[in-house]
Amino acid sequence: MFYAVKEKGRAVLPRKSVKQRFIPDPRILQLMEAFRLMTNDCIRIGLAESKTSMKSLSLACYPKLKIYETASVYRLCAISRAAGILSSYRKLCRKHQVKEPYCTRLNLTTCYGVKILAGKLRMPDRVEIPLNTYVQRFLSQPNLEVRSVTLTPESVNISVRRNVEAAECTGMLGMDRNLDNVTLADTEKQVVRYDLTKATTIKSRCRQTKRCFTRNDVKIRKRVFQKYGRLERERVAWLLHNISANITLNAKLRKQAIVMEDLRGIRKLYRKRNGQGKDYRSMMNSWSYAELQRQIQYKADWNGIPVIYVKPYGTSAKCSMCGHRVLPEENRKLHCPSCGLTIDRDVNAARNILARGLRFKPVGSASEAMVQEPQRRVILKVDADQSSRRPME
Repeated sequence: MFYAVKEKGRAVLPRKSVKQRFIPDPRILQLMEAFRLMTNDCIRIGLAESKTSMKSLSLACYPKLKIYETASVYRLCAISRAAGILSSYRKLCRKHQVKEPYCTRLNLTTCYGVKILAGKLRMPDRVEIPLNTYVQRFLSQPNLEVRSVTLTPESVNISVRRNVEAAECTGMLGMDRNLDNVTLADTEKQVVRYDLTKATTIKSRCRQTKRCFTRNDVKIRKRVFQKYGRLERERVAWLLHNISANITLNAKLRKQAIVMEDLRGIRKLYRKRNGQGKDYRSMMNSWSYAELQRQIQYKADWNGIPVIYVKPYGTSAKCSMCGHRVLPEENRKLHCPSCGLTIDRDVNAARNILARGLRFKPVGSASEAMVQEPQRRVILKVDADQSSRRPME
């Protein structure tokens, strides 16, 4: 967990990718197949010889990959990808019993020798892919640097990096994420709420459709489930995209940092034999709180907006006015027996999150200034190095 705020004027290097659909020719498909085979050879050698570092794996695999008639940059990228796969495999082996990794899908990745010239993407081995208007307009933005390119049989993904100066924020924006809404409270005492009931309805309908499928055919069942799962992800991701884009745009215009809860372990609360119904568990386990956080994080980084994470404990149970424990009432209302405040529970949580974020603002108040420590008495044989230190002339 981190609570760090980007320093004023410090440059950040966020990354973003743009995707374009294309149909590869037979030569590109042949390169993808060679890249897949090189990656599998590196994985096999790394497992057989117990190579744990990128350098040792390169020394062992690079001479053996010369049998593939491809550019050397593709060999290096295949070794790098195999090293990442082996690292993930060893981490999983510590907790679970998993099969040895093996690449089955065609792809081609490179981070060397990539150029954008005359509306085309040029890669080593004279690979040229025409880019559409949207990708060309996106890559024409200033301070962009192409980092890597990944080709699949259906699309091309271009990862770019941007040099962004951290924004100078004059306020903060506290955000409380819920199943059906996102509530915001800022330092200007404004409260905004975004509705997410449509996303909840989409997920519920997809679950109901898959539940009513009774045909006893594994292949068809898998195909139908993949179809509705893809429809659900695309529709919900579009709704979350609109909300996250609106939040980051308003934060940028008002020069406000974003404060969110660092939610962890949510899925463990809704498991079998926890005393909850099946429908309720399905609804809560489909909550896209991490996807919304991911979209806000990368969009804020892309615009230089600081994002602060605070502990979620007690944000919905304490009064945002006096800090006393509140009592729940009807219609998602809370009542504080100490100060008599009656407030919506989501607004109360957003204000508590905002108050916690104010503790980690980059410029401290006068009350947070350091106090000089009093001179303490030096004990011989314990602080001998201090007592024997000669004063500076």
